[in-house]
Amino acid sequence: MSRFLTKWGGALAIGALAVPAAAVGQTGTAAPASAPQSAAHNAYQPSDRDERGLWMQVDEAERQLRNSNFVIRDAALNSYVREVLCRTIGNEACGSIRIYIMRTPYFNANIAPNGMMQIWSGLFLRLHDEAQLAAVIGHEYVHYRDRHTLQLFRELKNKTNAMAWLAIVPAAGLIAGGVALAAQIGMAGSLFSFSRDQERAADAGSLELLAKAGYDPMAASRIWSQIKAEGEATAAARKQKVRGNGGMFATHPADAERMTTLHDLAGRLASPAATDLGADRYHAALAPFWNGMIQDQLNLNDFGGTELLLGEMSSGGWSSGMLFARGELYRARGLPDDFTKAAGFYRDAIGKGDAEPEAQRGLGLTLLRAGQPAEGKAALREYLKLRPDAKDRAMIGMLVEGS
Repeated sequence: MSRFLTKWGGALAIGALAVPAAAVGQTGTAAPASAPQSAAHNAYQPSDRDERGLWMQVDEAERQLRNSNFVIRDAALNSYVREVLCRTIGNEACGSIRIYIMRTPYFNANIAPNGMMQIWSGLFLRLHDEAQLAAVIGHEYVHYRDRHTLQLFRELKNKTNAMAWLAIVPAAGLIAGGVALAAQIGMAGSLFSFSRDQERAADAGSLELLAKAGYDPMAASRIWSQIKAEGEATAAARKQKVRGNGGMFATHPADAERMTTLHDLAGRLASPAATDLGADRYHAALAPFWNGMIQDQLNLNDFGGTELLLGEMSSGGWSSGMLFARGELYRARGLPDDFTKAAGFYRDAIGKGDAEPEAQRGLGLTLLRAGQPAEGKAALREYLKLRPDAKDRAMIGMLVEGS
């Protein structure tokens, strides 16, 4: 689903790295601290020419990725995600997977044939519990376990060679161009269908892993209802039609199909021994990183999707941090009544008693924009008092002293 770069191990991003072009500067809580796991391969090794060539490429990609500034190296976060992985797929299989958490604010995870797994930070904002995280990484592991990348690589190699030949034939006048085009489209559709079949197999396999690990397998289908709702919220705020991900050239089954299929499969695997969601564990592990991840989300300029995500994350009550983020969201959009709403959110955050000084900064800037200079300057003075070492002290000081 391209609007979220949602590619659970599909097509060649099993072999193509996710380039974090949309990522922004790292905040303190998720700053690099320790390297990911060793890249030593202790499981399946390539056995023929195709595999060795593919592995050489992804090994080199992993070497570069290992040194990337976009890798979140926090030891606690990496340890938590690895614990979920090992519980989901078993300790023996777990040893062959290296996890790289990338600071990129979109929903995405993928795995390479050598066991290099990427998880993008935007994924964490969009999952509600540990069982959903297990569903994602279990899905990726099935791609790896069942050698889907190699199968797709060979399929792609065979069909692109054939399509290249068909592109030459019309120029030689051997067959009509329309016939060649139809043949090309037919093979391209078959290739993408091959990928969709792999996605369905990985979905089914991940549910079996979830149930065996004691997680509620129904968690997987809820992911897609959440993603669907976010897409609708984004489109509504932009006054656009919702973009689907179906059609012959889609590499993944349509969201509605995945929701229905996963729900039905999970119903068959339902068991009193498989009911764990792990929501409290998930939120406790991710709590230190919410501020940085939310700021990255705010920088995407996606009002509708971000408003939905903040609401979902605050279903149990709005914290000062979430109220501050909501104020930032409305202040950034800047419609006529947004400044009034933003000021209310900042004041509510400050009223909680544990808000960061930046809430006073946001309130002050909002009030200035709303035509309330006296109140705005007072809030900015309070910000500078609470944050004497603020990096923007000179700029804020100019606003306070200005007429």
